[in-house]
Parts: sequence; structure tokens; C-alpha cells
Amino acid sequence: MLRLKGQVAFVTGAGRGIGRAMALAFAAEGAIVGVADIDPLTAKSTVREIEEHAGTARAFPIDVSRRDDVLRSVAELVSEFGRLDIVANNAIMFRSEPLSEVREDTIERMISVGLKSLFWTAQAALLHMHAERGGVIINNTSPVAELGVARLGVYSAIKGGVTSLTRSLAVEFGPRRIRVNAVCPSSVPTPGARELNNNDDALYEARRRRTPLGRLGTAEDIAAAAVFLSSADASFITAAVLRIDGGATVYGGS
Repeated sequence: MLRLKGQVAFVTGAGRGIGRAMALAFAAEGAIVGVADIDPLTAKSTVREIEEHAGTARAFPIDVSRRDDVLRSVAELVSEFGRLDIVANNAIMFRSEPLSEVREDTIERMISVGLKSLFWTAQAALLHMHAERGGVIINNTSPVAELGVARLGVYSAIKGGVTSLTRSLAVEFGPRRIRVNAVCPSSVPTPGARELNNNDDALYEARRRRTPLGRLGTAEDIAAAAVFLSSADASFITAAVLRIDGGATVYGGS
């Protein structure tokens, strides 16, 4: 049985990586998917793949840091399909650099994409999720919200904000029957992540060795958790931060 049949999802950062995997997984479970990404080509590519598997999707090539763009796109999705059930926030701008080199424009852009956009999608959820049926918001956070990692000060602060906002919204939106949870992946070598890490195979091998389950995560692992959190099986789960890391973030070995 399709767990999300007839539902409508809006997924940000859905052109590549984990966001794309979530969009595909939601569609495979019967959901109609709004595919939001700043890159029109990757957004359309995700839509094509969904349609090739008999699913339904629409591309929204937008900058999710812009409130008007987000609200307009979600309104268009709802106008066409009549409802909104799931919002999944994956869009991020990532940059690793020493704190001494961080510039104002970098911080502003990273925060706008990685944190401010969650406020806009949350407002869209309030506007369009059914008052009785409710819905689901899924945020994408990171272990660096809690762990100290050099050169990731801005990114860590953003993900700390995402984790905190997840819990706050879960309380605020609970009376509206909107559940708010977060997935917390460890190292997932998506093409984009590998590019940012200079395709360093030794780095990923070291991370694999520090993972008790003996492998790195995949985008599909994270997407599967998002499907679960969106389904009726998770109907009493809110304010959760679900670690999907193979045990890496609690491993005390060497």
C-alpha cells in the first residue's frame, strides 16, 4: 500500500542530493511533489524522473530565501492540486572556511538559504495545511549542531538554529495538528557533498571506519526516514531529531 497516496509535498533543495531523493521517495509512495530548487535544470530533471515512474510533480525554480517566492510557489501547488500535506526543507548553501576569513555576504547568504527559508515554508504550511487533517514539516539538520567542527562555524550555527526551530515549531504548530521533526544525517557522499570535499576518497574512508555499521549513509537512507516521518506510522511523533548516521556520532573508538 502506498503510504502517501493522494498527499501533496513541497520539497526544497530537491534538484540534487538528499532533497532529490526525498522528492523521488515521496512520489514513489503516491505523493504529488512540488520540486523547489534554485537551479531550473536540476529541478526539471527531478520532475522528469518522477514522471518517468508514473508520478506527478511540478518544478519551482525559486530562491527559497525569498518569502514571496516560497509563498507564491506553494500557493500555486495548492491551487492546482487542492491541498498541502508535507513540507521538507533541504535547501542549503555550504561553505567551509576559517572563521578569520568569513565575510558578511557569506553569512547572510548561508543564513538566508539554510535558516530563514524554514520560516517561509512554515508560514506556507500554516496557510495551506488543513485545519483538521494537519500535516508534516521535516527539516534537515546535522550532527554539527552539537559537535564542534573547525571551519564550520557558520554552518554549525545554522544547523543549531534548525534543530531549535524544529522543536519550537512542534510546540507552536501542535494544536494545528502539524507535526514538525528533523532528520539528522551523518556523512552522505552525494555528488554535491563530494565536490565540496574535493572528491577526497580518503576522507570518506576515514568516516566509514568511524561508523559502527561499517558504511556511509546514502541519500535514499535519509529519504526513507522522511517517508516514515510523513506517514501515519509516525502520527504521534513530533519535535524529534532522528539521527540517521549508522552510530557515527556516538562512536567512541579510534
